Amino acid sequence: MVDPVLPTATPWSRTRLQQALRLYLVTDQASLLGRTLADVVLAAVHGGVTCVQLREKHLGSRDFHAQAMALMDLLRPLNVPLIINDRIDIALACGAQGVHLGQSDLPVQRARALLPPEVFIGWSVETLEQVAHSVALPLDYLGVSPVYATPTKTDTATPWGLDGLKEVRAATALPLVAIGGIHAGNAAEVLAAGADSLAVVSAVCSAADPRASAQELKRLIDAR
Repeated sequence: MVDPVLPTATPWSRTRLQQALRLYLVTDQASLLGRTLADVVLAAVHGGVTCVQLREKHLGSRDFHAQAMALMDLLRPLNVPLIINDRIDIALACGAQGVHLGQSDLPVQRARALLPPEVFIGWSVETLEQVAHSVALPLDYLGVSPVYATPTKTDTATPWGLDGLKEVRAATALPLVAIGGIHAGNAAEVLAAGADSLAVVSAVCSAADPRASAQELKRLIDAR
């Protein structure tokens, strides 16, 4: 049974958001090994994934919206939040619970003005300067990206590493979602360095058994 974490029409509390973000799946169509997105996401959620980000950099708006609506229909009965990468219009159109923005996406202040107050916003940070700037922004969490180098996303800055993650932890009280090269073999050290949540792509999307992979990652998170 998945704990209910979806909000009413009020902003998320810090505690509730941290619970919802604990094991954060980022979708990647190229990593599914021929399986459908719905099948992999459903298996991952049954294994312990607590939120799902739909990231579709190459889909047109109509197809992106269709994917988002399909995932909303899948996730809503399971009380698992859907986060839309980049596209505020898609998030509004499908009723997603969250939006994640990168450094080249819509400015955070403008996104906050467009979104309902109950929709939370995450922001990827690649430098300590960006972390410092985040204090002045209406953000709900930071994505520390990438912790390790990863072939899933090649347009990122130099990896933070564990020492960099520790510096970010010391610089902000916002929940930290660590992403980039994270898997069961290094999850414990990433959590120990200050991450509140683990975001994974290929560790679940490309796993032979996405449910079992998610279960192992959730076990490591729960052990902290």
